Amino acid sequence: MMRILVTGSTDGLGYAAADALLTAGHDVVVHARSRERTSALEPLLDRGAEAVVADFADRDSVRNLAGTLNTGHRLDSVIHNAGVETGPSVLEVNVVAPYLLTALLEEPQRHIYLSSSSHFSGRPSLSGADWTGGKPGSYADSKLYVTTFSAALARRRPQVLANAVDPGWVPTKMGGPNAPDDFALGHETQEWLAASEDPDALTSGGYWYHRRRRQPHAAVLDTAFQDELLQALAAETGTAL
Repeated sequence: MMRILVTGSTDGLGYAAADALLTAGHDVVVHARSRERTSALEPLLDRGAEAVVADFADRDSVRNLAGTLNTGHRLDSVIHNAGVETGPSVLEVNVVAPYLLTALLEEPQRHIYLSSSSHFSGRPSLSGADWTGGKPGSYADSKLYVTTFSAALARRRPQVLANAVDPGWVPTKMGGPNAPDDFALGHETQEWLAASEDPDALTSGGYWYHRRRRQPHAAVLDTAFQDELLQALAAETGTAL
């Protein structure tokens, strides 16, 4: 049994991943952005999941969450599922929050970051990136940055398994009811990378789609861009990786 945190688990792929991991017998920590939203987690809590609350648009809230988790039983894996598609908090929620959580947690052995095929449309540049949300961020940029961060983490911490997953265009609140991809396949890879002892799941630095490694945007593997991103996030948050 592994202890696994799934962020953004009140609905969609996060809820489905938490549900499947509970069914498989794992110790699952589920996450909501507010106390009110924990009501959506009650079916999981009734089956033994533990709930944590943090607003990922608020850095102090993320820091408090990391402190709370560090005082409990050690996490084995984190599925960084929480994300938003539009609005001023896109970079804050999709990039800064998972960066901070990764930097502050007492090193779970596996980190899985939710990417998207949209990352191919992201700008391989940090110029003009407004991390604080003074202006709306680009979803494509945020997914390029978090995918790059995953690759940078794999390189900087070889003892940790860090991977990014494209779940596909699936019928969730974000994807819409007419999305063409298979919902079940959309969360299976995250669960596999978080808990499996399959040799392929014990690799690092991958960009995955339906349990197959794919080639990401060239910038993701550019170590200079990786280091530039890490330096920018460290300066922005005051927290080095």
